[in-house]
Amino acid sequence: MENSVMSLSRENFKYIIVGCVVVIVGFILMSGGGTEDPTQFNEEELFSFRRITLAPFLVMLGYGIVLFGILKRPKKGTNIENSDIVEGSVTKSEEILDDMPNN
Repeated sequence: MENSVMSLSRENFKYIIVGCVVVIVGFILMSGGGTEDPTQFNEEELFSFRRITLAPFLVMLGYGIVLFGILKRPKKGTNIENSDIVEGSVTKSEEILDDMPNN
């Protein structure tokens, strides 16, 4: 079999997942602040530090982490042969092919 390099390693996926969680937390912090009565306007709650500064910062930070996770190059030596998940299936498929009779 040909040795091909995987485009994203396990470490890349960890960065992507962490970035997505940070983005979701940022959007959760940004939500809320509304009232049921349309005649009331709660300026302190709507324009709080959490909604105006902290939440957008977390969203942008999360997007940066996801971008880093996508663009980060995997370590050398990370290929299909060295992968724990794929290694067992490659050897099993080779055994199956070896057991097949040749015509």
